[in-house]
Amino acid sequence: MKPPAPGAEGATVRELLRYPVKSMLGEAVVAADVTERGLPYDRQLALLHRETGKVASAKNPRMWRRLLKLTAHATPAAVRIGLPDGKAVWSTDADVDERLSALLDQPVALTGRPPADAELDRARPEEVLRDGVRAEVAVEVGRLGGAAPEGTFFDFAPLHLITSSTLRRIAESSPRGTVEVERYRPNVVIDTAGSGFVENDWVGHDLRIGARLTLRVIARSPRCAIPTLEHGTLPRDPDALRVPAAHNRVPPTDEFDPQPCAGVYARVLRPGRIAVGDRLTVLPTAADPEGGP
Repeated sequence: MKPPAPGAEGATVRELLRYPVKSMLGEAVVAADVTERGLPYDRQLALLHRETGKVASAKNPRMWRRLLKLTAHATPAAVRIGLPDGKAVWSTDADVDERLSALLDQPVALTGRPPADAELDRARPEEVLRDGVRAEVAVEVGRLGGAAPEGTFFDFAPLHLITSSTLRRIAESSPRGTVEVERYRPNVVIDTAGSGFVENDWVGHDLRIGARLTLRVIARSPRCAIPTLEHGTLPRDPDALRVPAAHNRVPPTDEFDPQPCAGVYARVLRPGRIAVGDRLTVLPTAADPEGGP
């Protein structure tokens, strides 16, 4: 058994966030029933490029950074997509593909069903930092959901967590003196004491949140170029990536080379309800061979 991981004494859930359309801005909720597919409506929809069949992702900023100017709000009937001009389009509108294609200047289709072996492009973040978001930089092709249930649009796993200690550590080292949590697109923000990348030590441990929900932390979260981009009205912030690159370049798991990381990925062992204010406990657990980004 692993010893208890440090850094979680008195930890509680500070925020819950979901992103109904992949790479669009998300929304906060106060409580949710979490299943093995994560938070309800999270990454429920995505845009597919109609010519390449690839999933649109702001990980390739030159093509898709404008997705981060759009908001997505989920309802039981449809998703409302807020446009930069203040207007909106619903996921069920007959002209939704036409309007989004015109806005993004790319032929896209909104879908809730990923194609088999769905792929997306990930620009090399160091080259984006060096050359800018409009530059043609090297792009790596990846597949969705290495540790997520089939038929989902998650990059890797169904839940992404980050602590306030990590955000505090990044802010302390940033010239701006602050960093916005929206840049890292977590599902669960955990309020923890102090400053530091405390969740690095949670990999291989189970988390109990509230009365029942149990997660297995399977990897640290390697960061792409997305934190550096404009998010809605937030300006560009290259230091949102430069700081983790300088101060938390660690392997996502033991099988991978060091990368800039912030936060952790988790899968659901026992479904349950989660709410803002819930207590989080890091449990000792046996090492799990599954997972890896």
